[in-house]
Formats: sequence, C-alpha cells, structure tokens
Amino acid sequence: MSAPAPPAVVDAEPLPRQEEVLTEAALAFVAELHRRFTPRRDELLARRAERRAEIARTCTLDFLPETADVRADDSWRVAPAPEALNDRRVEITGPTDRKMTVNALNSGARVWLADFEDASAPTWENVVLGQLSLIDAYTRRIDFTDPVSGKSYALRPDAELATVVVRPRGWHLDERHLTDADGTPVPGALVDFGLYFFHNAQRLIDAGKGPYFYLPKTESHLEARLWNEVFVFAQDHLGIARGTVRATVLIETITAAFEMEEILYELREHASGLNAGRWDYLFSIVKNFRDGGARFVLPDRNAVTMTAPFMRAYTELLVRTCHRRGAHAIGGMAAFIPSRRDAEVNKVAFEKVRADKDREAGDGFDGSWVAHPDLVPLAMESFDRVLGDRPHQKDRLREDVDVRAEDLLAIDSLDAKPTYAGLVNAVQVGIRYIEAWLRGMGAVAIFNLMEDAATAEISRSQIWQWINAEVVLDNGEQVTAGLAREVAAGELANLRAELGEEAFAAGNWQQAHDLLLKVALDEDYADFLTLPAYEQLRG
Repeated sequence: MSAPAPPAVVDAEPLPRQEEVLTEAALAFVAELHRRFTPRRDELLARRAERRAEIARTCTLDFLPETADVRADDSWRVAPAPEALNDRRVEITGPTDRKMTVNALNSGARVWLADFEDASAPTWENVVLGQLSLIDAYTRRIDFTDPVSGKSYALRPDAELATVVVRPRGWHLDERHLTDADGTPVPGALVDFGLYFFHNAQRLIDAGKGPYFYLPKTESHLEARLWNEVFVFAQDHLGIARGTVRATVLIETITAAFEMEEILYELREHASGLNAGRWDYLFSIVKNFRDGGARFVLPDRNAVTMTAPFMRAYTELLVRTCHRRGAHAIGGMAAFIPSRRDAEVNKVAFEKVRADKDREAGDGFDGSWVAHPDLVPLAMESFDRVLGDRPHQKDRLREDVDVRAEDLLAIDSLDAKPTYAGLVNAVQVGIRYIEAWLRGMGAVAIFNLMEDAATAEISRSQIWQWINAEVVLDNGEQVTAGLAREVAAGELANLRAELGEEAFAAGNWQQAHDLLLKVALDEDYADFLTLPAYEQLRG
C-alpha cells in the first residue's frame, strides 16, 4: 500500500521557523499515524458514549469480570524504569512556551511535564512553537531575553536539567489546522505525539534519555492498548528499539480507576507509572454520575481534599497497584502560586502544600507534582525525608490496602455540602479561565492558584450538577439556572469595574461568560468544555 499523502495545513498563518517542525517527512509520519490509528480512536470515543449511557442506567461501576485473570496474575511486571525516570520525587508541570521551558528545566525538579494538553490552549502557534521550544531546548538554542521585562533566560548544564515527559492532547480533541485529503482533522494526540517523537526520539536516546509521555484522559484499558499500538508502530517505523518509549498514565477518570492494573498490563513494555490527577478525576465523577441524584453530588471543589474517603481509596489503590507491578506512583498537583505581596497567604498555603506532600510520601507515592518553581524545594523536602538516597519506594507494596468498588464510589461519605460561596467561586474561576483560554493561555493564575482546563471543567460541571440535582445551598437558596445567571452577571459587572471599561472591552469577558453559561446550563451536557471553546479559539 502506498504511503498516505502528508496532511495539509489549513486556516493557519505562517509561523516563524515552522518549516523546522512541519517538515515533509514529519508530516508524512503524522499522516501514517492518522491512517492507521484514527479509525480505532473513533471507535473508542463511541464506546465512551455507550459506557456513559450504561452508567446513567445503573448508577454504578465495578471492576471488569472479563479481565479478572490479569488482576489475579501475580507474575507480570512493567518494564524496569530507565535511569532518567528512576527518581521522580518532584515533577513540575506547565506549557511549552520558551519562558516556561527554560524555567521548568532549570527548576530543580526531577521531571518536567511539558504540556500540550490542559495547561495549553491549542492555538496553532502554541502547537507548533511549543514543539520548536523542545527542539531548541535539546539543541541548547532556547536562551532568550524577554522583550517586555528585559530579563534573560538560559539553560543550566545538561546534568542539572529536569527530564522531559510530554503530555499530548487527549483522544477526544482534533487538530483543525491539520487535515487529510478528505478534509478530516488529525487527532491532536497524534499530532503532538507524532511531531515530538519524529524530531526528538533519536536525539533523546543519544543524550542518554528517551521519548517519554504522560497519557491524559484515558478512560479504559482499551484506550491504553491503542497507545501501545501507536508506540510499537512509531518505534518500528523509525528503527528505534521497542520499549524505548515510556508512558505514565494519568488515572484521572473514574472509569480508569477501575482498570488500573489492566492499563499497566496493556502498556507493560512501555509503562513507567500512574498518576493521581485530582481535578479531572472529580470532573469525571460528576460527568459520569451527573444524573445519579444526591448520592453523587460533590460539595465545593476546594472542600474535596485528598483526605476525603473516596479520594483516599483511589490514591491508596493507585499506590498499591503501581508497586505491585513495579511502576512509579506519582501524586497530585500542588497548584498554589506564591504571592510576592502577601507573606501570610504564602505561610498558610505552604503549610497546606507541605501537609499534602508529607501525606503522599507517607502513603508510598514515589513523587508528586507542583505548578511553580518555588514549590519544588518544599515538595523535595517531603520526599527526601521519606526516600533519603533511594530513588523511589516501590518496595512498599501497601498490602494493607483493600479497596472495593463501593469505596471508590462513596461520594456521599463527605460531610461538606455545597455553599453559595462555592457557587460564586465556580462562576469566577470558570469565566476568568475561559477568557484567558480564548486568548491562547492554558495555565492561568487565579486567586493564587494555577488553574488549567481541568479546574474549569469541575467548576462548570458542578454548576450543572447542582442545578439538575436541585441542590439547596447553605444560605437556603436552591441552585437554579436563574441563580447561576444572576451570579455570572454579577461577576461580569465586578470584572468591568475592576478592569475599567477599556481593558474590559479589549478582553473576551462577555464571550467567556456566555460560553460558561452554555456548558453549565445546557440540558445536553458537553463532554468537554474545550470542544465548544475550540470552535471559538482564534489562531
């Protein structure tokens, strides 16, 4: 069979140095990935909808009977971690713009999650120039001076830099700027993976590392199997040894929580760990059980900490599963952004972050995430205290953990209830985040927290759930569409007053307000707010 034609770049203004990324050979590789794997991707997206309908009918989930033999078999393990991924005690996350690239690599963290997903709005500029940032980092051409601040940025010596783990977009997102001959968009996941792997795999191997990935939004072991097939083909196609790729899967959907072992099994030649993604996990619970009544109603998002019984069940099961199979267990995000103006805010937040990281290290996690370089030393202290000179604690098998299906679904075990302040916060975060996203910013500091698409998803989903479950708040008001509109109108008025008329008009505030209300109030719940938002994203 002849090779497919390279995908065409459509509706995109030329970008500086794009020819270094969008080479004919690289696009031909992406075209082959698209031809081979998009049909199966489409089938798996349809399967998601079928499974969601089944959850709506039964209001329950359980471990899969058809894969019981995989879970019962004590003999299999994932491949041993490569040296560059053996010690992952602190990982920093962020988008792939040039400033973040230098700061993340220099941060002192062991790993940088270079994000093309939730922390990056998928403008064509972010997609292409993000790839260029990584190429330039590996060839040490990333040094630059910020034209606004005048500050210079330069990489430290190679031995001091974080190991890069790239997060491509989830299976559900297409890349509208890259289409095949029939005009069908290429999945964003295959664009991000394909361009990065093609340009950097051999370069990374020569440097003693490799092409490493974080896999987001996975909902089943069958989706992990598809990624494994992509890895096998990509390595064979470019003449790279199988098993060179390493993947860490984010267990950030409730369905994936019931298939952790199967996901590791499908990727066992390429797996390096699992990660506990807090906000997307809560979003997934709401999305899947949104019509399950009061039993599945979550309180204010900030009231759902990792010490909630159903979150403890999820994280302890993840540690046990990973260590049983020889994989790293990576903890959740510390999203706090230090304030240069308020020492008291920092003091309180640092105490919370330290307690969170101490708990993770004590529970057996091998590392954890932070969103800001100033948090790297703090998280490092928590893990250094437990690990010492050891690279990880996989020898802690956590055989004391016994998690059942009902433990993962015990959403009603929390005492906290939805509040009016929580509704206001959900509206505030939703509008402010979406406005920034429509300007091409995927990671945004709001109220001293680094917000990304996952936190916006939980915000709008909670509004939707509270309305449909007829929740009564702490002030006695029932959450209705009318109340949500009233709060949103108030927030818009506050923003206009805060910013001034000129700055308000220059932003996307009305557009963000309207989009939030659409995805929060529509009877037909959008699976991901980034899907309708992408239709409005310029560039």
